[in-house]
Amino acid sequence: MTRAPVLSFTDRGIYCPAGEFYIDPWRPVDRALITHGHADHARPGHARYLATAAAAPVLRHRLGDIALDTIGYGEARKIGGAAVSFHPAGHVPGSAQIRVEVAGEVWVVSGDYKTEADGLCESFEPLRCDAFITESTFGLPVFRWQPQAEVAAEINGWWRASAAAGITPVLGAYSLGKAQRLLALLEDGPILTHGAVEATTEVLRAQGYQLPQTIQVTPELDAKAHPGAIVLAPPAAMGTPWMRRFGAVSTGFASGWMQLRGVRRRRSVDRGFVVSDHADWAGLTEAIRATGAERIFVTHGYTEIFSRWLGECGYDAHIVSTEYAGEIAESGEAE
Repeated sequence: MTRAPVLSFTDRGIYCPAGEFYIDPWRPVDRALITHGHADHARPGHARYLATAAAAPVLRHRLGDIALDTIGYGEARKIGGAAVSFHPAGHVPGSAQIRVEVAGEVWVVSGDYKTEADGLCESFEPLRCDAFITESTFGLPVFRWQPQAEVAAEINGWWRASAAAGITPVLGAYSLGKAQRLLALLEDGPILTHGAVEATTEVLRAQGYQLPQTIQVTPELDAKAHPGAIVLAPPAAMGTPWMRRFGAVSTGFASGWMQLRGVRRRRSVDRGFVVSDHADWAGLTEAIRATGAERIFVTHGYTEIFSRWLGECGYDAHIVSTEYAGEIAESGEAE
């Protein structure tokens, strides 16, 4: 009799029959294993949650009083007939790949990931497996990230030039992960933050992540009292009346999508900085190669193009439809 696959793809999410749990389900389930705290992967309504200890504070901050159990990186746990462990994904602080083993067969759900160490979150750990479930948010050869030090120099140079011209630079970045990564790259100087950025930063700072001091923008704040400051704000705040308090501004946006000229134009910002918490083309291909897996399941992003390329390289590649969003270029803060 044919054994059920280690993982299957359902209308609720990725399901493990042997352990009777789901990974990053998008509809309410009894037991949910969560790769990280972004809204498209960690949703409300599940009866029980399991995530890394490092991801737990953000999950509680975003989802409230949930039944949350935690696990350390590399810690083995038996759930029904499945052995599971969580391993660094390098995406945002606390993010994980989830390794599932049933009867000696190993599958890995990568969630969202990046292979470049950013000096803030836990670095990506390659995992050997039989089947690998990968994102493809930036699964085109055009997406190749420049070294982080070069991006930092660009951002800090823009900040200095803006301050010298007497205008305030306002940098758009997602409030979990991207904003804190940028904070860690900024030079010394006054940093003002939108409330959404500040709230998440405080959660991570309390965990011990090393981040510079920031000043939250409140209705009472006098921007003129902080000359030469840079402002970090989520995408939803860009171009809104909230920004009027800063007077003359120069706007920037940090995203992998800034690699595309058309997206830069549609964002209507003065500067686009190519910074992503997802793997670029080289990162995706290197991560897949390191798994040794023959079966690759491709989720959100350029799934058709990327899976076709994998097939041409000899992999048994499949497209999987999910409700994960990756890094959204045009709309709200899906991250």
